[in-house]
Amino acid sequence: MTIDVARIPDAPNRRLGDTPIVQHPYIPLTDDDRKAMLATVGVRATADLFADIPAEHFRPEIDLPDALTELELLDHTRTLAARNRTAADNACFLGAGAYRHFRPSLIDPLVMRGEFLTSYTPYQPEVAQGTLQTIFEFQSLVCELTGMDVANAGMYDGASALAEACLMACAVTGRKRIAISDRVHPNSIATVRAYAHGRDIPVEVQPHGEFSLSDEYACLAVQQPDFLGRMAVAASEWGDAAHHAGALFVVAADPVSLGLFRAPAQYGADIVVGEGQSLGVPLSFGGPYVGLFACREKYTRQMPGRIVGETTDTNGRRGYVLTLQTREQHIRRERATSNICTSQQLIALSTAMYLATLGPTGLRRVGELCFDKAHELAARIEHLPGFSVEDDEPWFHEFVVRTPKPPVEINAALLERGIIGGLDVSDIRNRMLLCVTEMNTADELDRMVEALAEVSR
Repeated sequence: MTIDVARIPDAPNRRLGDTPIVQHPYIPLTDDDRKAMLATVGVRATADLFADIPAEHFRPEIDLPDALTELELLDHTRTLAARNRTAADNACFLGAGAYRHFRPSLIDPLVMRGEFLTSYTPYQPEVAQGTLQTIFEFQSLVCELTGMDVANAGMYDGASALAEACLMACAVTGRKRIAISDRVHPNSIATVRAYAHGRDIPVEVQPHGEFSLSDEYACLAVQQPDFLGRMAVAASEWGDAAHHAGALFVVAADPVSLGLFRAPAQYGADIVVGEGQSLGVPLSFGGPYVGLFACREKYTRQMPGRIVGETTDTNGRRGYVLTLQTREQHIRRERATSNICTSQQLIALSTAMYLATLGPTGLRRVGELCFDKAHELAARIEHLPGFSVEDDEPWFHEFVVRTPKPPVEINAALLERGIIGGLDVSDIRNRMLLCVTEMNTADELDRMVEALAEVSR
């Protein structure tokens, strides 16, 4: 197809010497531009840039289907989507880091408004007051939830928030070793290792409750409830042990559990992180989510990400500004604490709306429903032949069940009955991690018990 540049509105009217530059509207480089670039980097042709790629892997033939019309493509994608077994269409007892909770119906109409949906990083406070205020409210709610002094505008997700917290502890203490409980979610541990690897910081996974700390460690990181849903009663002791060694105490908390249980600040946490997905964010097949991040005021300068503050203008009117940006794009690289770039503010706004809608009483009620329904199901499963619940420690709304058959077989049979089962956490025995939230109805609990009784025969 030939494009007449003269007919394109506002087309560039530039010349390189006496040669007119005819620009494609979406690919602005001309042949002369490309020649100049290649000469600058010292190669003769574009192909020379790819000389290190083995010939057999360069531009391989790709067996693609014939092109579809828009109508055919939409029909095809609907067919593919229908193959998914979602938590919305089945009774779901799967948790392990992402949870199905009720979302008040007012959230979507508000969060999808154009002024929220299309706004991004608010670099210009004079035109972004609304966005800055929503961030400020989000930070304030996170502080109330965790009991900490300062919260930032949000991280990518809970796992990256934990990794950033461990690196922040290294910056605060000047130490280069991280201790983390073996009961932290395996994906979070892997993320901490990935972040620390680039800085040559060793990550030592220690047996839970048997922590051994010295003056080499920057922090002790734990999860509450832990990966298998257990609530620790000795959290204060771990905080004391970390502080005795001169390390920071980092807690990854389930925000819904904080509606019922003590805030991490009350048992000595220096940095608190969490996954905000539980607070009004749909499962969405794994994201996008938002990481919660809060700390004690004295460590604010080392906090990654952004902080929005409230102030007044020259006329005494309330206003909001970015009061802390510790990215290397904004300050001297040697003083930067993180390179987090993407703003998760739309997801953070959703969690702020959720918390504001429920309030402290509503969040507590959600926690109570999760706790009560989970313990009811566990008690009924305990009476099934061949099943036993691991309840030697207190737990919130996730629990481990020892099963008479491999969980993969049980889950397959459950799925045939319209039930999404638990996570296979088998080691030397068959074990399944089940989760119950306020979304699980009495009928779903009955169906789960009946199905487990059937599939175990």
